[in-house]
Amino acid sequence: MRYPAAETAEKHARILSTASALFREHGFAGVSVGKIMQATGLTHGPFYNHFESKEALISESLQDASEKALADMDAASGTPEDRLAYLHGYLSEAHRDAPGQGCMLAALASEVAREQDVRSVLTHHVAAMIDKLQRLIPWRVKKNPRSESIRMLSTMVGALTLSRAVDDPELSAEILREAREMIEASPTLPRARKSRG
Repeated sequence: MRYPAAETAEKHARILSTASALFREHGFAGVSVGKIMQATGLTHGPFYNHFESKEALISESLQDASEKALADMDAASGTPEDRLAYLHGYLSEAHRDAPGQGCMLAALASEVAREQDVRSVLTHHVAAMIDKLQRLIPWRVKKNPRSESIRMLSTMVGALTLSRAVDDPELSAEILREAREMIEASPTLPRARKSRG
């Protein structure tokens, strides 16, 4: 039985979104195709109508997560307050505690490094994030905004990753706090306007 194109597209998007969240929570090896389909509310059989293999799903789910993350960055490109809110949101306990809905770099970079077939997707995402950070932040020091963007991205991803890895809640919160303070103190960053009143 053939389904209408809109219904097929909706199921495809649902599988991608569910797989992306589960991969970020449990890793690629920790999630089976059956588990993904069950979480999506579909049976195992239709999976191969949408994807050739689990590897194809991994690649497409990373691409989907990348597009959504980059769109979030674009949405934060308004005022200095918007940009600061984006950085604070990234380095927050809420983001730390929701890996399935959070940054794919912090959740999956170490796994992708071992998956040769999908490294190009992650490489493109990292390059795009660096590019967007260069444009998102109107750097006060114009000499090398690319270098500053790479340092900022590395700090953000590293701090989030470490905050999730440690089993000491106080240390975890401290890591996030120190990373936020380091980024805010950067002499290259413009300051958000303080509200008057």
